[in-house]
Amino acid sequence: MTFDNVIGQSEIKQRLMSDLQAGRVPHALMLCGPAGSGKLALAVAFAQALLCQHPLPGGSPCGECTSCKMAAKMQHPDLHFTFPIIKNSKMKEAKDAVTDYYISEWRARLLSSPYFDLNDWLGDMGAENQQAQYYVAEADNIQRKLAMKSNQGGRKIMVVWLPEKMNQETANKLLKLLEEPPLGTHFLMTSNEPELVLGTILSRTQRILVPPLSREEFRQAHPPRDERQYLELFQMLMRLCYQRKIKDLREWTEQLAGMGREQQKAFLAFCQRQIRENFIYNFQQPELNDQSNEEATFSRKFARFINERNVIPMTEELSRAETDIAQNVNARMVFFTLALKIIVLLIQ
Repeated sequence: MTFDNVIGQSEIKQRLMSDLQAGRVPHALMLCGPAGSGKLALAVAFAQALLCQHPLPGGSPCGECTSCKMAAKMQHPDLHFTFPIIKNSKMKEAKDAVTDYYISEWRARLLSSPYFDLNDWLGDMGAENQQAQYYVAEADNIQRKLAMKSNQGGRKIMVVWLPEKMNQETANKLLKLLEEPPLGTHFLMTSNEPELVLGTILSRTQRILVPPLSREEFRQAHPPRDERQYLELFQMLMRLCYQRKIKDLREWTEQLAGMGREQQKAFLAFCQRQIRENFIYNFQQPELNDQSNEEATFSRKFARFINERNVIPMTEELSRAETDIAQNVNARMVFFTLALKIIVLLIQ
């Protein structure tokens, strides 16, 4: 993974390479921006540039040295990764809850494409109704790895994916290391929600805002997914709410409650996008819409129910439900309450 493989973000690439050439790479860098903007791809590409033994004029990695070849396979001994995980049956004790148990799956996912989200990663780990997080043992694991001497005699890199998933105890154990890391050590963090990162962690990093990709770049980075299940659930919700079939909505709620929390959040995000697309559909300007054929077919009849009176309240209710799910509020209560509120909003 080099900057040539990173989609878009030319200004961020230029800034990172300028810092490398000028010798002012911070010991802790946090790339912040919306999900899907390619922050992890940027971090991995920058890590290869930092590790290259024979950089080209301008600082680009040569791609031929031993370090470049190992980094390209995600096997460089001085390139470390830390990421949120779920506990599995092999983790008998608290000290076992570390990323090493999933490093093979992580490398396979990165080699497939660095453009993925937490829901994809949960699928790779075989998560069911679990939420990924950093466990306290991971802080000790990071300290142990970075205390070792550089294997190749150069820099050591720790790529931290989604530091907002760290609880306070885990983050606190890393503060000293972030403030005074071993010589030649760099933390490259990528965060979707930096406002959720512990303030003392944020204060020890240099932040770079990574903007969203353009629509064309986003499609290139994230090929369309099969979201038919989400569409079917959205259609069912809207039809049952319009018909005020409370008993059937109870059954719909049970179906949603049986999904994993990350899937539930992904569904609610999908619903928010559909509300937006249906509102815009009413303007009869197809170039403004970004829908699949199935979504557009449903919008032909449904869009008239989304108007200037209910588009914002409905989006806010879906967003509030997503927040509640993220905070482990009872899913049955969240989804049934949401359905009752949508019944009222659809008649406005």
